[in-house]
Amino acid sequence: MKKTIMISALCAALVGCASTDEAKTSDVATVAPESVTLGGMTNEAAADALLAALLKKNYPATKVSPTRVGVQFDKSQFVLQPSINPDGIDRILMNRFYAVHPQMVGSKELLVLIGTLNHKLNFAKFTLREKGNVIQVQGAATFVNTIDLEEIRRFMLWTDDGLHQVGKSLPEGSEELIKPIPIMKNPESA
Repeated sequence: MKKTIMISALCAALVGCASTDEAKTSDVATVAPESVTLGGMTNEAAADALLAALLKKNYPATKVSPTRVGVQFDKSQFVLQPSINPDGIDRILMNRFYAVHPQMVGSKELLVLIGTLNHKLNFAKFTLREKGNVIQVQGAATFVNTIDLEEIRRFMLWTDDGLHQVGKSLPEGSEELIKPIPIMKNPESA
């Protein structure tokens, strides 16, 4: 009789553990989506949905404009901008911005650098903005209606790695002439 009671208690405990694990799994799926569906939305609604998905996945992120989301990725910040096309392929534009030191603005060296980067690299497009005061680095992840958050993470990682390699290839001291522009408050100081 004692053995029967012990076995029954053990079975009940195991069933309780199994149902607890199942509840945790469903909570994780609710809290951390694997993908986000943006198709059929306006760019503003897509930015809201993207922000909500990133926050649920524990990315430090915030809206930086009605159609753009700032996200902290490792030590870098990106601006993600959904571009929803009702008739075809959707995109999320990924941008990084760098301030150019005043002594470099309009210089031949800077123009040659931007042209060389665009000619030799395929991970992003480099553009001068704000009368040459800002370098915009832009790439795009394409998808139809739904995009995996892992795909976004990998694209940011690929772009970040590419930019680190570009930084290593620049002459020493260049980090003082071209600096990342923060787009959101440093999440570590919040």
